[in-house]
Parts: sequence; C-alpha cells; structure tokens
Amino acid sequence: MMSSVVVLDNGGGLCKAGFGGERDPAAVVPNCLGRSAASKKWLVADQLQAPDADVTSVSVRRPLDRGYLVNPDLQREVWDRVLRSLLRADPAHSSLLLVEPLFNPPSIQRTTDELIFEDFGFRSLYVADSPSLVHLYEASRLPHLLQSCCSLVVDCGFSFTHAAPVLQNFTLNYGVRRLDLGGKALTNYLKELVSYRSVNVMDETLIVDHAKEQLCFVSLDVPRDLQLARKSGKDNPFKCTYVLPDGVTHTKGYVKDMGEAQRFLSLPYGTIKHPVANGELDFQENGKNLEDRRQLDLTKNEFSLTNERFLVPEMIFHPSDLGMNQAGLAECIVRAVQSCHPHLRPLLFESIILTGGSTLFPQFRERLERELRPLVRDDYKLKITTQEDPILGLMLWRRDPLYEWGMLSTTANELIISAEGLNCILKSHEPIIEQTC
Repeated sequence: MMSSVVVLDNGGGLCKAGFGGERDPAAVVPNCLGRSAASKKWLVADQLQAPDADVTSVSVRRPLDRGYLVNPDLQREVWDRVLRSLLRADPAHSSLLLVEPLFNPPSIQRTTDELIFEDFGFRSLYVADSPSLVHLYEASRLPHLLQSCCSLVVDCGFSFTHAAPVLQNFTLNYGVRRLDLGGKALTNYLKELVSYRSVNVMDETLIVDHAKEQLCFVSLDVPRDLQLARKSGKDNPFKCTYVLPDGVTHTKGYVKDMGEAQRFLSLPYGTIKHPVANGELDFQENGKNLEDRRQLDLTKNEFSLTNERFLVPEMIFHPSDLGMNQAGLAECIVRAVQSCHPHLRPLLFESIILTGGSTLFPQFRERLERELRPLVRDDYKLKITTQEDPILGLMLWRRDPLYEWGMLSTTANELIISAEGLNCILKSHEPIIEQTC
C-alpha cells in the first residue's frame, strides 16, 4: 500500500478510487450491479468491464438515483468490491477522502457515515464537494486561475449538470444552478431514438451508453447539419454503423468503421447556406431516404446513426426543444454568474472550467462559447478551459497541493463518528481527528 489515505470519488455513473499520492486512480469502474438475461449472477463494478462479460440485455441496479444515494446495500457491495478486491485497502488503518454531491441531504449524509465507519471501519473521514476540488487542482496548474482566486466550474455529470461558482476554494452555494440533464438522460434519449428508427435497444443500457460515447458529438450548426443528414450514401457525412454484440464472436459492441464516423470533423462551418431556412428542400431525395430507413436488414446485428449523433447532445443546450421546462447550459451559466457579486462576474466569465464525462463530446467547448458570447457583456472576456481528463476530473490522487489540502485543511466540514454509534461534530474548525471511541 502506497498511502494510508484512500480517495473515493463516488459518482452516479462511475466510481473512481485510489490512494492519495498516486498519479491516477487505481480503479475506475461502473457504480452499479448488472445481470444479463441468461445469468442469475449479479456482476459488481469492474466485473461488468471484463472481456468475457455478457452485457447484452443487462438489468442494471444503481445505488444512486438522480445523483443521491437511495440504496445503501447496493453501495456497500460496490465499495466492498472496490476497496477490498481492487485496492486491497485496510480501512482500519486508513483515512477516507470522499467526494459527495452538492446539497447532499443530512439523512443521506448520516447513512453514508454509517457505511464508512460502522460497516467498513475507516479511521477518519474528510468530505468535500467536486467544484471546490476541481478549482483547486486547476489553479495549481493555470496561473490565471491562481491570480483570480475564483472560477465557475461546469460539471456535466451522469445525473445532472451544475454551474457552480468557486471563490478561494469554497463553493458559493447560493450561486449554484442545476440543469436536470446528464449522461443518463442522454443515453435514455438515444435508446428511444434508435428503438423507434432501427432496432429495439431499450434493454441495452450499457451498449447504447458505449455507442453514445463513441459516436455522438456537438453540432456547431444544427440547421445545416440537419440538412446534410438527409443525404444518402457517402454524401451523408454523419452516417455510421454500430455493431451489436452477438455473444459468440464478440461480447461487446463496436463502431464498424471509425474513419467513416469521424468524417464530420472535416466539415467547414459558416460557408454553406441552409436550404432548410431558404425553403430549398429536395423532397424527392428525402422520400428516398425515408424508404431506405424503412428497409431494415434484420439479418444484421447492427444499427445506423445519422442525425441522432448530434441531436442527443443538443439536449444540453436546448432542452426546451424536447418539451422540458429547463434553461439551456449557456443560460444556466449566465444565471449562476449573475447571482454573484458584480465584482466577481467578469472574473468568473474568464475562468470557466468544464468537467464531467459529457464535456468529452467533440466540439462541446466551441459550441458553448458560441452560445455564451451573445449573452455576455461585450467588455467581458470569455475563457473556457476543459480539464485534462474530465472523467477523472478532480485528479485527487496526485501528490500536489490538492493532496496536502485535502487531508490537512483546517477550515472544511469534518465528521467524526465513533464505532458505537453516531457522534457527529459538524462544521469543526480543527484538523482531521482520528476516530474516537
């Protein structure tokens, strides 16, 4: 064991765990249990990632729903697998640094404390939120963030998206704005689109999630791309094929031709007029494309994607197009900044940090900048930074000032719980104290 500090970033989709001081987490696994239709055994965490694991029609059970813990028993199974089998950690001789969601209710906090101290027996616990840690890590490597002492962290996670202002390593809770859309909602939307247009994949959560990560992207010009998506054959730069697992030759889905799937990256933007807006639709060609879509080859275990590739991430920017009473991401960011002191607003617009798995969609940052610029004052600079690895995000495992601060800070929320029960000390201003009896 390299360190007595265990770091656990417990997300709704992935659980990242490791030891403080290591460069990367030792385990990045699904935070769920899964069981295929042909098996009676539930696979836990990393077992779902095994090469021989059958992920076809997997029933998925998650301990977190909408970002918050709802099933402690499932969470215990996942953590037990991660801590004892993957990390081989000894909780009795270890401290835990746990990342919890913003605005975690006290009842869920108490349940989490019981898991950590009474079930696993950790020596001590430090609880932190994601935005403040993201800011601290980025400030340690970006000089302009270190000088401004503040940033706006945009976390596009599994369950929802947050725009959180951070000042001097503290999240300004009154300024946080939430968008009830995340990676899970995008995956469900893609399942519906594919099931309606091609093959029924409503039970293939893990497979469709992989297809989304491999093939979806953010459009910089939606009307133009919708027109291009109507074309057939090689004239359609978005058309690509995803092959479903057959359980014999391969147990995981894959993209049939990655070169074909990446053709959209070479498209020039701003140089092509929009036939949709000018009333120049080719109805004959569109009719032929509809007929092609209806003629499915049921002997092939695959499906094709065209405009679905950019319509799914479009939910983040314009959820109202789908009937959701939600502001888009750009409006969410502006509202978060406007809720802060006027002196902070120009600094926050200059220090936007993107983190979370959904920010990995190609052209995400460029599209967000295009959406934000008209909403921001002309005399304000706009600078958007994407993390090195938005999924690992916090980079808590590296031995740098973040690691020192994470376990030795004297101004953060502390929780000290005895083995016999719960003796909570909230808002303590003392350094972390070992478990008391």
